[in-house]
Amino acid sequence: MKFPRRRFLRLATIAVGLPAISRVADAQTYPAHPVRIVVGFAAGGAPDIAARLLAQWLSERLGQQFIIENRPGAGGNIATEAVLDAPADGYTLLLVSLANAVNATLYQQLKFNFIRDIAPVASISHEAYGMEVHPSFPAKTVPEFIAYAKANPGKLNMASAGNGTGLHMAGELFKIMAGVDMVHVPYRGSPPALTDLLAGQVQVIFCPLSSSIEYVRAGKLRALAVTTAARSEVLADLPTVGEFVPGYAASGWFGIGAPRKTPAEIVDRLNREINTGLADAKLKARFGELGVMVFVGSPSDFATHIAEETEKWGKVVRTANLRAD
Repeated sequence: MKFPRRRFLRLATIAVGLPAISRVADAQTYPAHPVRIVVGFAAGGAPDIAARLLAQWLSERLGQQFIIENRPGAGGNIATEAVLDAPADGYTLLLVSLANAVNATLYQQLKFNFIRDIAPVASISHEAYGMEVHPSFPAKTVPEFIAYAKANPGKLNMASAGNGTGLHMAGELFKIMAGVDMVHVPYRGSPPALTDLLAGQVQVIFCPLSSSIEYVRAGKLRALAVTTAARSEVLADLPTVGEFVPGYAASGWFGIGAPRKTPAEIVDRLNREINTGLADAKLKARFGELGVMVFVGSPSDFATHIAEETEKWGKVVRTANLRAD
């Protein structure tokens, strides 16, 4: 059977367009079933808090459950690898953090290239770390802390949520720029690190305010400063580290990523919905109560941010000669 040329061309054009039509239809019906957001750190810490706040809003907004799955270990690499190996259909997402930018340099034999293999979806938030000590610690200011650390080299224990986490890197940057020697003590997440600081087992932590602000407000921890370039709105009387160590600045941040080949239509749909959530007064206020600022942008904006942070913290890793265990 022969087709007239005009009919053949029309059918061929329709056939070529079918995949695009199918992708658009998938994006319009997405999500058709529950979505997993994999978090590479333990429940209760800043990454988990950010993921759960967003997941609750998306669940209510889109009518499907966005389920948090905590898969801690290897500085977030276990969770990252699990997501990058998952089907690229928008139903397995990763909570991306500063740790992902750090790990690109910290780990020598990763099974993935994060910048190449991730599809940045949307940024969520950024926040200050508090430089915090036990109330019994003798130093009450950053200059007093630096003087004490220099008088006791190698005798102060600095807790973190694990090698390569934002807590660790904020501390390493402080060590480099303030010229002090402290022993890094990594934990499996910020909750156990805070537990030991509250018990006086370690001396200092650079901790996301979302995880520690209630302890500071209750007087169970003493905050000496915040790590961002500007003061925090929720602890406005607290100075920045940079006021005493010129040029110092560090902040934690979170976003959502997906496997590299996730359809652009689904990535764009997720980006729009997340940005709508971050503009919602109630969700924005909830982040604000925790000392967290929403961080709105396009997928390409988030990709640029990841690349810049990877370069910045890669220099710190090399300068401090850090290696993953």
